[in-house]
Amino acid sequence: MRRRRIAGTPVEVTELGFGGAAIGNLYQAVDDDDAVAAVDAAWDRGIRYFDTAPYYGLGMSERRLGRALRGRPRDEFVVSSKVGRLLVPNARPTGQGVDVFDVPDAVRPERDYSRDGVLRSIDATLERTGLDRLDVVFVHDPDDHWPQAADEAMPALAELRDQGVVGAIGAGMNQSAMLARFLRETAADVVMLAGRYTLLEQDALHDVLPAAVEHGKSVIAVGVFNSGLLARERPGPDAKYNYADAPPELVARATRIAEVCEQHGTTLPAAAIAFPFGHPAVVNVTLGVRTAGEVARNVDLRAGDVPARLWEQLRAEGLLRADAPVPSP
Repeated sequence: MRRRRIAGTPVEVTELGFGGAAIGNLYQAVDDDDAVAAVDAAWDRGIRYFDTAPYYGLGMSERRLGRALRGRPRDEFVVSSKVGRLLVPNARPTGQGVDVFDVPDAVRPERDYSRDGVLRSIDATLERTGLDRLDVVFVHDPDDHWPQAADEAMPALAELRDQGVVGAIGAGMNQSAMLARFLRETAADVVMLAGRYTLLEQDALHDVLPAAVEHGKSVIAVGVFNSGLLARERPGPDAKYNYADAPPELVARATRIAEVCEQHGTTLPAAAIAFPFGHPAVVNVTLGVRTAGEVARNVDLRAGDVPARLWEQLRAEGLLRADAPVPSP
């Protein structure tokens, strides 16, 4: 699988990445062996970039990913994790799930974007994964914590990068405006943009994507299925958008895009994966998966042909912004 370099760093990621939230029991439980099988399938299909976070299953994703990668040649793969949520003992456990994860609540996530919090978080991640290092570290969802994230977390990560402890640093969020600030105002090399640059919405063309180009930095696109609305060949009645039931008008728009895809011999999810690669700042699309079958499907979708005529028709029908760059044939 083709690799692309995160600009200004030694880190190269495969075009497709393995998103580890699902193997942290996102929405529903996944068996340990099934989770490891999903990572094994990704490896077998050429994926060498794996993303996780302490928040994903309250450490479960990191532990499972570490187990699956154990014994693999360390220089052959790239792992990113995140800082900003420390896992601390829960004084009042209920035995219920935590947020969107089906996991016991013996620990709970506690926001901490301080220098000490960053260092403690990385140490804990290394312990859970069993890895000797992290290649990329993102500040995770600092929406309401800009001052501490920018003034403490990012400088701490920059020191680690400059010492060669990590290869690249950045931030990951579900919004694009603050990610643009990270690229413009901090030492970030790369941002993880979740759900804001997809076939359904391209507002990131106003802020984070031009900031990346202007400052010679990179973007990893995640959430390209918009929480599931673009994941099927035809959106279903239970389709989700931004982690909630999709509004009827968006279902109708996605359905029309799906019809155009079919006319050009491709599918809605294949086009959704291909689209972000049209922008020069995007180096990777990372997809959340929970099974080996989902891994195989995603790799096959990326390998399929998405004709240039598709983008032309989507633009002509007003289904894609006229200024959105599209993949080369």
